[in-house]
This record gives sequence, structure tokens and C-alpha cells, in this order.
Amino acid sequence: GLLYQAAMGAFRMWKDTPEKIFGAPLKGASISATIEPALLGVGYIIGPRIASIMCAGGVLSYLVLIPAIKFFGDNVTGPVAPGTVPISQMGPDDIREAYILYIGAGAVAAGGIISLFRSIPTIWHGLRGGLSDLLGQHSLRGHAPRTDRDLSMRVVVVGCLAIIAVIMAVPQLHLRGNILGAFLIVLFSFLFVTVSSRLTGEIGSSSTPISGMTVATLLLTCLAFLIVGWTAAPYFVTALSIGGIVCIAASNGGTTSQDLKTGFLVGSTPRAQQIAILFGSLASALTLGYVLLFLNDAYTVYVPVPANTELRAPAKEIGKTAKLQGLQAASDPKMYRVWQRMDPEGGAAQRYLVNQQSVPVYLVDPGINGTHRVRPDGSAVQKFDAPKATLMSYIIKGILSHKLPWALVLLGAMIAVVLEMSGIPSLAFAVGVYLPLASSSPIFFGGMVRWLVDRYLRVKFHHKNLSETELTAEGDKSPGVLLASGYIAGGAITGIVIAAKEMVGSLAAIGHRIEEWQTVHNPFLSGRSADLLALIPFFIICLLLYLVGRDLLLVSRSKS
Repeated sequence: GLLYQAAMGAFRMWKDTPEKIFGAPLKGASISATIEPALLGVGYIIGPRIASIMCAGGVLSYLVLIPAIKFFGDNVTGPVAPGTVPISQMGPDDIREAYILYIGAGAVAAGGIISLFRSIPTIWHGLRGGLSDLLGQHSLRGHAPRTDRDLSMRVVVVGCLAIIAVIMAVPQLHLRGNILGAFLIVLFSFLFVTVSSRLTGEIGSSSTPISGMTVATLLLTCLAFLIVGWTAAPYFVTALSIGGIVCIAASNGGTTSQDLKTGFLVGSTPRAQQIAILFGSLASALTLGYVLLFLNDAYTVYVPVPANTELRAPAKEIGKTAKLQGLQAASDPKMYRVWQRMDPEGGAAQRYLVNQQSVPVYLVDPGINGTHRVRPDGSAVQKFDAPKATLMSYIIKGILSHKLPWALVLLGAMIAVVLEMSGIPSLAFAVGVYLPLASSSPIFFGGMVRWLVDRYLRVKFHHKNLSETELTAEGDKSPGVLLASGYIAGGAITGIVIAAKEMVGSLAAIGHRIEEWQTVHNPFLSGRSADLLALIPFFIICLLLYLVGRDLLLVSRSKS
């Protein structure tokens, strides 16, 4: 995974996103694939069913909804809200940004809520069992054996109070002195950590409905804010902070329970494990935020705003000073002021750099959830999609400000309802509707490789009369899962290194020159056949994954 991603991303040896845009009679339709090893590995691990359902959602978006919007809107002279330009002037990505994202968000929200309601019996069972275990702990104290020794409850209480104090002290969370916010954090964290811990032991961590719990937290938090009249913009951040904290707490609760169960099986001391988990959580909390900010800044594009623009930034909305960063920093060293513009129709917020006359000079397109994939100099830029983050923002804005294109959101919700009535998991399909088809199609290829490997295993173990669960377990133990994990880890590490290169001016310039040379001389990167030729190395790693999954390649000595 590391070598493949380096060859494709750093040295630009082949195109990273082959694409085909259709004309009439299917005008507006397109297919594409971001041929990264990490996405291929994800598809192999999650299996053919979920991978196919996710890709089906992308097919609905790019081969049905976008062409339908293009067909009906091509002859409309003016823009159709929430779009700002006529549909006749939009490409597939523009239509997705203006309309499909809201449909996908509605489908994801409905899928999450349906998943939560379907899980209520399990959640209630988990909560009741967890509370019973908690209330019965006093009888286990005393001279407990080493394998039953936990951290002192005094340490836990002091730690909880310290966390609450830190949360209340951070000004960016808008929770300072907010008693209601603190109460909601404690209430929902206690509830969903207990539920998550119990469910992890019963159905596994990957099946625990963390998304549904987070959606429920946001819905209830926003409704509480609505009742007390907290609908101003600062409370949007407060609601998001509460939801984020509860989401992390629930996720860590399930992970901790799984770790402690593994420790129990091998005879570990729970107290030592809990101390190690504290250090691990602290390390990730101190690093992952910076990694996300780093990736966002590395792939941010500064799009010049036309000089004749009529946009003007209100003085009260202009914030701190900033200048261009990354590869574009050398093109304009001047300092500007930041304007965070909120769309009056409830659409996505936009960030601008404005001059002394309050005139926008650059649109700041972020690396995460950004839409501009080409810099002004023509160099390509990778973007990262975060569907759950967008979903959470839509829930908050929809309840507290009532500014959402509800027709599109409800259309997406109805898609989720139809899928549930058909017996299809709506949440996986809805995520596919929201994500670009380029992201879900390589996941589909990974799922198909896993399907072929599972077919072989089914024949191999036919004489043992294994159940479906046992066959799935055999597939999970195959070397293909290890290689798929390597694809994910190698691709992720290389992606971070490439992002670091983008932040260093000299290295970014070298990378830009490499891309320019490859664009001129390499048919795998540019030219009429580049989209087809770029699939060759991708199919090679697909074949490698299949051969390893079938124990035909890289077989361990014990097996050989």
C-alpha cells in the first residue's frame, strides 16, 4: 500500500481518479474511481454485501439523480434554490454540491434514526444490564484477585471532574458556565457509554450504533436548546461540542470494554490495562486533531474571486488576519482579514480572505469537504469527504435555525424509508448516496475480491458443513485481511507524508515539477487513454489481494 500510494500520489506515475462523463441521452451522468489501496482494503474487510450497497448508493446519485436533475433543469433559465447558478451551466460535481449532498444528508439522517429505533430494545437491554453490573460492584470489593483489580473509584471520580473542568474552561466549546450543557454531557455520556460497552460484548464493536447514538444526542440537545431559546449561532458550536464529546465517550467505552475482555482472556490486570488506555487516549487526543488540521491546511485551495464581485464583508463578521499557506503562499505574501460567510439559505458556510476595503480576494476552499480539486496553476489537489460531519451540521442548523432545503432532505429520508421497507440496510446505502461515486467504487472492487475469496473458502470447507458465521470467520482469518490492513495503513501513512510535502515550499515545488513532466510525457497520467491505463496498476493490486487471500502467494511457512 505504501509503495503504490507513493508511486501514484508523490511521483504521479498514473492518474489517481479515472473518470468517464457521459453525454446525451444520459447527460450529466458520470462514473469514476479513486484507485487508492486504502479504499480497496476497506472494501475487502467490510465484505461484498456492505460494499455493494454503498456503491449502489453512489450509482443512484451519479447515474440516476444527477442525470434526472440535469434533464428536468436544463431548460430552466434561472437558478433553482439552493443552487446559485442555472442547472444548464452546472456539471455533475456542481449538481452534487448544490442538491445531492442535501438528499444524501437526509438519507443518512433517516438511516441513522431508523437504526437507532431498531436498536432501542438492544440499547435498553444493554443499559439495564450495565446499570445492574455497576450497582452490584460493591459486593466485589475487598480481597479481589489480581485479574479483578480495577482503578480506584476515587481516581475515576477525580478524573471525571477534571475532564468536566477542562471542557468548561476551553472557550472554543462555548460551554463556560453552561450548566445545561454540562448536565447534557454527563447524562448522555453516562447513558451511551453504558450502552456502548454492553453492546460491544454482545454484537461486537463494528456493529455498535455509535452514529445513531450521536444523532440521538444531537437531536435531543438541539430540542433542549430550542425549548430554552438558545438558537443563536454560538449555540450551534455548543450543540456540536456536546455531540462530539458524547460520540467520543461512547466510542471509547466500547473499545475499552473490548480491550478489557481480551485482557481477561489472556490473564491481564484490568488496572494496568486501564492506565495504559488512559495514556493511549491522551496520546491520540493530543495528536489526531493536529493531523486533521494539518491535512485540511495542506490541501486547502485559495480560489481567486473575480475583481468585479459585488460581495462585501460586513465589518462585524470580519475576523483575524491571515495569509495564503502551502504551495500558493509564494504567489501572494500579503496579509488579509478572514470573513466567515454564513449562507442565508442555510447552505454551506464559506470562508474568504478580504482586503482593507472588505472586498473578497480569495475563496478559501478547505481540504476536508472542499470542492475545488484544481489549484489556479492547474495542479491537482486531493480532497477528503466527511459525510458524518456534514450530517451533524445539517441536523444542528435544521433544528436551531430552520434554514435547510427541507424538500431535498425529506426526499433523501424517503429513499431511506423505501430501502428499509425493501429489507436493505439504509444507512450503508445512504452513505453511498452522500459520498462521491469515486470513493465507493474502489470499496466495491475490494468487496468483489473478498466475494471471490469467500467462494473459494466455501468450496474448500464444504466437507466440514460450516455455518455462514463460521465461513465468515474463516474469511476474516485469511491472509487477505492482513494484506488489506496493510493497504489501509500504508496508504494512510503515505498520504500524511505527501501532505507534509505540500506544506514545505521547496518539496512542493519539486512535486509540482514532477507532475508537470509526467503530464507531458506519461500516458498513464494524461492523454485520451489515461483513464483506462491507470486502471492497470489498480487491477494488479486487486489480483495480488486475491492471490494472497487464496494462499497462493506470500504463504507463511507453517501453511506451506
